[in-house]
Amino acid sequence: MRHKIFLTVELILLALGFLTFTPSGNPDAAKPVVGGVDLRKPLKVWTCSASWYGKDFDGKPTATGEIYDMYAATAAHPALPLGSIVRVVNMRNQRSQVVRINDRGPYVEGRGLDVSYAVARRLDFDKSGIAKVRVELLEVPSRTISE
Repeated sequence: MRHKIFLTVELILLALGFLTFTPSGNPDAAKPVVGGVDLRKPLKVWTCSASWYGKDFDGKPTATGEIYDMYAATAAHPALPLGSIVRVVNMRNQRSQVVRINDRGPYVEGRGLDVSYAVARRLDFDKSGIAKVRVELLEVPSRTISE
């Protein structure tokens, strides 16, 4: 319960632009966030199919060791360093969400990213279950999180 409250507060602050992710952890070193939109220039951009995961994994440990919260802005990627920050854009409607990579997956051939239920809902593919997305790598952690 305490974990969910912390993540909820963190997401609210992130949405309001008061909290940003930086390699140093210093918010003063962050790139601008205007109107809740992260303006950092991507380090790399690619497209892939994304799916989402939710209830079956909610409350279970992720690859980082933290407990998966289907309502947090997180995602799973097979190879990006854990702790990486990416912007995910639904190619159909251009809705976007900045997420943190905290897990490994997806484990379905042809898919490049698994996002949390909350992210899929925000990007409007929670009902279809899959979407073509653009992934923009915004930040790689200065030190990697061990798996």
